[in-house]
Amino acid sequence: MRQDHLITATQLSRPDIEAVLDRAREIDGSREAFEQRYSGSVLALCFFEPSTRTKMSFETAAKRLGAETIDMGSIESSSVKKGESLADTVRVIEGYADALVLRHPSEGSAKMASEFVDVPVINAGDGAGQHPSQTLLDLHTIRERHGLDDLTIGIMGDLKYGRTVHSLASALTNFDATQHFISPESLRLPRSVRFDLHESGAQVREHTELDAVLPELDVLYVTRIQRERFPDENEYHQIAGEYRIDADTLSAADPDLTVMHPLPRVDEIAADVDETSHARYFEQAHNGVPVRMALLDMLLGGDAA
Repeated sequence: MRQDHLITATQLSRPDIEAVLDRAREIDGSREAFEQRYSGSVLALCFFEPSTRTKMSFETAAKRLGAETIDMGSIESSSVKKGESLADTVRVIEGYADALVLRHPSEGSAKMASEFVDVPVINAGDGAGQHPSQTLLDLHTIRERHGLDDLTIGIMGDLKYGRTVHSLASALTNFDATQHFISPESLRLPRSVRFDLHESGAQVREHTELDAVLPELDVLYVTRIQRERFPDENEYHQIAGEYRIDADTLSAADPDLTVMHPLPRVDEIAADVDETSHARYFEQAHNGVPVRMALLDMLLGGDAA
């Protein structure tokens, strides 16, 4: 993997992705071989927004590699509350850690932070921008079940603000995959993302309903429709209800369909889907540990250029 930082999925080539996923598979097969590899190293967790899976899986990954973690804590208890800039915050924390994991509400924040420090920065979500480590664990989940070529993938829900969608769509352009995007008109992919996908030669189709494409999908990637973006609560409920799946919905799907979700879910996937053979979202979340172990191993261990 020839990178110093991981800021966007667009910077990842097919060999980059395969190198991380191969390392994750190796870790899955012999985790004890990687224990204590980074004893004495420190990973800083800088989360300016709430997180459960990303934060805890990075912390678990670091500790399983033998590294320690430090956590800046809540914004209210940090110097950010006093008006400290992000640039100053990361420059200070750089002196305490060997790598930084940053989540921030402003798009472009991780790229900016990387310009002020000499240790690796991993973007753990920058507003509605990108979430590349989530994409790597998504691809690991897909590869272990279907491979990453000759795929038909449906991505449904909030495509406008969903940073996991933007990252995944970009990364999939490295593979032979047809992408179907299912959303209300108001939550279509941003024009800039659509342009980049078309420029890359991606096979992209856009829809407002799932029914027409469901039978041909290998993977259905469901995302939460973000209630907080809607000025009208009634409009949210109308749209959210239309983009909800349950076990009956999936009766028309291929028996080998994989249903994924970056989590947290609200009500877009009914609980009865959990009991079907399609559900892979909890496995997907668990894959965050070996994939992030692999990513840290490659960034801290000198595999990056």
